[in-house]
Amino acid sequence: MNYLTLEKVSKSFGEKTLFSDINLTIAKGQKIALIAKNGTGKTTLLRVIAQEEAPEGEHAKILLSKEIRVGYLKQDPDLNPNANVLEAALDSDNAQVQAIKKLEVATLLNRESEIQAAVEEVDNLKAWDIEARIKEILGKLKVHNFEQKVDTLSGGQKKRLALAKILIEEPDFLILDEPTNHLDLDMIEWLEEYLGRQNLTLFMVTHDRYFLERVCNEIVELDDSQIYTYRGNYSDYLEKKANRVANEKANLEKTKKLYKKELDWVRRQPQARGTKAKSRVDKFYEIEDKAKKRVADDEVAMRIDMARLGGKILEAHNVGKSFDDLCIVKNFTYKFKKGERVGLAGPNGAGKTTFIKLLTKEIKPDTGKVVVGDTVVFGHYTQSNDSLNEDVRVIDCIREIAEFIPLEKGKKLTAESLLEKFLFPRSHQQVYVSQLSGGEKRRLLLLRILMKNPNFLILDEPTNDLDILTLNVLENFLQSYKGCLLVISHDRFFMDKLVDHLFVMTGKGTIKDFNGTYSEFKHSQRGAGSTSSSKSSQADPTASASEAPEETVRKLSYKEKMEYAQIEKDLAKMEKRKKEIEALFMDSTLEGDKITELSQELGQIQKDIDEREERWLELAEYM
Repeated sequence: MNYLTLEKVSKSFGEKTLFSDINLTIAKGQKIALIAKNGTGKTTLLRVIAQEEAPEGEHAKILLSKEIRVGYLKQDPDLNPNANVLEAALDSDNAQVQAIKKLEVATLLNRESEIQAAVEEVDNLKAWDIEARIKEILGKLKVHNFEQKVDTLSGGQKKRLALAKILIEEPDFLILDEPTNHLDLDMIEWLEEYLGRQNLTLFMVTHDRYFLERVCNEIVELDDSQIYTYRGNYSDYLEKKANRVANEKANLEKTKKLYKKELDWVRRQPQARGTKAKSRVDKFYEIEDKAKKRVADDEVAMRIDMARLGGKILEAHNVGKSFDDLCIVKNFTYKFKKGERVGLAGPNGAGKTTFIKLLTKEIKPDTGKVVVGDTVVFGHYTQSNDSLNEDVRVIDCIREIAEFIPLEKGKKLTAESLLEKFLFPRSHQQVYVSQLSGGEKRRLLLLRILMKNPNFLILDEPTNDLDILTLNVLENFLQSYKGCLLVISHDRFFMDKLVDHLFVMTGKGTIKDFNGTYSEFKHSQRGAGSTSSSKSSQADPTASASEAPEETVRKLSYKEKMEYAQIEKDLAKMEKRKKEIEALFMDSTLEGDKITELSQELGQIQKDIDEREERWLELAEYM
C-alpha cells in the first residue's frame, strides 16, 4: 500500500533551486532516511511531505493516503507553552490516549465522579495497555515531572517531549527531523529498538550514522536538486553511492573528450551561423553543459606539511582543578606521544571543556603543572561561532588566516581549493558569512582552524549541526592527519572511526585511560564480558564481514554465576514493586504529588529492569 506519492515536485527560494521535478514513493513498512548537505532543502522536503508547505511546479502532485495518520517531529516543536508536560504529551486525537488523559487529569484534580467515568471509558476502549506504554515512553525519554510547565523546559527537554508525544499517538507514518538530537546514548539505543521493531513507516533526517544503519532499510539522497534512491542501510548506501560516483566520473570523461572534438568542429566552421548544421550546434551546447558539470566526491586526499612536532609535546604532571566543592580533575598525569588520537568521554557536567582548557593553559590548575612543547601549534575548535565576522565574504573569512596551506613535496593548497574540498563551491565562497546556515558556519569555523595548520588539533563537539556528507569529508581528512588529535563528541560513529583510546571522566575528578573505541567503552559500561565481543557487536558498518574477530567459547566464572542468580532475585523484586505501583494508580484517592512520585519511581524501576534483563541475557549465553 502506497502511503505517499510525490510527482514532479519542485521548490526554490529566490534564485536557489532546492529540488526540481522530483518523484518519490513511500510505501507501508518502508523506513527511509534522507541525506543531503546542509542548506540544500532537507527540512523543506520534510515540510512538503508533511503538507506544511506547498510544492512548486505546474504538474506537481502530492498524493497522501486518507486512511493513515501522520506524525511529524520538527526541529523546533510546536507545543502549548501554557500546558504542563502531561497535558502536552497527551494532546492527541487518538481516542485511547484521550481516555487516559481524562483519567490522569481527573486523578490529579481528585474528582471522584470524573475518575469513575474515565475508568469506565478506559475499560470500554481497552486502553490500559496504552497507559503502560505512555509511562514507558515518557520514562525512557526521561520525562518524569508531569506537572512542569512547557515554557519552563529547555530546548532539549521540549524536543524529547515532542518525540514522546508523537510515539504515544502511534501514527501510521512518522516524519522525523533529527530525532536523536538532545538524546543521550541510552535514549538513542532505546529509540533504535523501538523504531526497528514496530511495524511502522518512517521518513527521517538524522546525522547519527549508527542509528541510520540499524533503523533504515532505504536511503534517499538529495544532491544537485535531484534525488537518488539506494536500497539497504547506511553500509549499502556507501557502497552504492561510490559506484554511482565512479560511473558519473567515467561518463564525464567521455563527455569531455566528445566536447573537445565538437569544439574543434565548431571552431573550424565559418562564423555565419546559418552555414552550420543547426542540430549539431544545438547538440554541442548540450554537450558543453554536461562537460562542465562537476561530480561530487567526498574524498579529501591531501597531505599537509604541518609544523614538526618535537620530542616534548604535551605533558600533565599531577594536575588538579576544583570549583568550590566540585572536583573536575585530581592527580592527572600523562605524556602525549606523536600522532596520538584520543577521545574524551564522560557525562554532561563532568568538566570535559574545563579539562581541555587546562591542557591548553587557558586556565591554571590548582595543583601540578602542564608543560607544552615549544613546537606545538594548537588548533582548538569550540562549540561557539562567536569568532566569525559575519560581515565578510566566505573566501575572505578564510584568507584572513592564510592564503594557502603548505602540502608535502612543496605543493600548496589555496584557500579556494580548501573551501571546495569541504563542500563550499566557488559560487558559494562569494556570499557573506551572515547568509550561511548554522551548520555551514560551523564548517567555516573549522576551516579557519585548519588553515592555521596546527599540529595538535582539539575538537570540541565538531559533529554538531554537520550533515552526513560533511562528516564523511571531515573524517577522511582527519584519518590522514599526522598530528595529535583530541576529540570530544557524542557521535559514536565519528569517535569509533578516529580515536583508539579514551580519557574517561567520571565526574568525581578521576580520569581513566580506556584502551579501545567509544562503542567498546559504552559496551563495557553495560557489563560486557570481553573486548572482542564488544568489537563484534559494535562493528564499523563500513568494515567487511571477513574482518570480524573470531568468537571464543568461555564459561561463567564463580562470581558471574553468583551475579546471574542475584539478577533473577532482583528482577522478581522489581517486577513485584512495578505491579504494586500500577495497582496504586487505580486508587481514586491518590493525590497529585503522590502520582508524580510514583510515576518517577515506575520510570526508574522500568529502566533498572531493562538493564538487569540485558545483563541476564549476556550471562545466559555462557550458562
